[in-house]
Amino acid sequence: MTEFDIVGPEAIRDGVATDAYFQRTEDTLRHAGKNPHVVAEVTADQFPDGEFEVFAGVKDAAALLEGHDVDVDAMFEGQLFDGGPVMRIEGNYLEFARLETSLLGFLSHASGCATAALEARIAAPETPIFSFGARHVHPSIAAMVERSALVAGLDGFSHVAAGEILGKEAAGTMPHALLIAFGRGNQAEAFRAFDEAVPEDVPRVALCDTYGDETEEVLRAVETLGDDLDSVRLDTTSSRRGNFRHIVREVRWELDARGHEDVGIFVSGGLGPAELRELRDVVDGFGVGGYISNANPVDFALDIVEVAGEPAAKRGKLSGVKEVYRTPDGGHHVGLRGRPGPTDGDSLLKPLIRDGELVREFDLDAATRRTSEDVERVGLDD
Repeated sequence: MTEFDIVGPEAIRDGVATDAYFQRTEDTLRHAGKNPHVVAEVTADQFPDGEFEVFAGVKDAAALLEGHDVDVDAMFEGQLFDGGPVMRIEGNYLEFARLETSLLGFLSHASGCATAALEARIAAPETPIFSFGARHVHPSIAAMVERSALVAGLDGFSHVAAGEILGKEAAGTMPHALLIAFGRGNQAEAFRAFDEAVPEDVPRVALCDTYGDETEEVLRAVETLGDDLDSVRLDTTSSRRGNFRHIVREVRWELDARGHEDVGIFVSGGLGPAELRELRDVVDGFGVGGYISNANPVDFALDIVEVAGEPAAKRGKLSGVKEVYRTPDGGHHVGLRGRPGPTDGDSLLKPLIRDGELVREFDLDAATRRTSEDVERVGLDD
């Protein structure tokens, strides 16, 4: 028995992190002396439907398939899609059969989180947004959640270990637990101790809704930290929130009335796109948690579409190897490989692995730019 219930990298890499029926399939094919050359495609929707999602998880998927004697074409990380294949694998079936479960898990979960993060980004395009949802998921996938949030264009995240993996610094200041540890009525002491303890480059953001009225605690933070106070954060529990927009506006008024126009207001706690739209003109930053980390995975499937050069597919799926294109008007087009594509259409499936070797580099910042450019190109905005 392991210390934590975590499937480790070796099990994933070796194909043990799989559904049992793939092991049975391997046994059966080997018994029968069969190992057909196939083309398989990863697809969520067969035809474009205008409901765009963000393709993510490609880096992990590539690491999984690397070293296997296959050719793989895929969309780039951060590409938007609304139908047709996002990845194509060609090779003898037994080279990758047992990897299907992990492959789909990598792509489905990350794409779901990235899509939810993009919905938040579109809801408040001009306001800083940070991913605060790592506490809602198994810690072993925190880096996936945070990377997906960054791919979608969010400005930062809170998870320290994820930051070490991604080469980015985690953001965050104080929880309610810090204020409670100092005791009711001692918020000023807590603010002062925080200011003295943390490095100078950490923003002075005071959490101001632990015990009392938000405005009262904000003014206490201002009195305590003065010009060193960068922002205040309101994380009021929804059951006590009332009209949150009114509360934020009241806090802004009282700060401005005392000459603290430069103190920002940051809000968090159970926020999604609807709340971001409602508050985006009165706040200076958002923390979005469960909406991103708890997002439904994209329902990808891996289907064989060609066997030994001949079209093949199960019922309900489209046979034959396909290409997907982005058209000049921002549309998404799916057609058969070898047939003429749309005039001036850009092919979206590009080489990822050739003969088992990775032929693409991964750049997180480039993926973020790609998402932003694709949002504009397809007209996906608020």
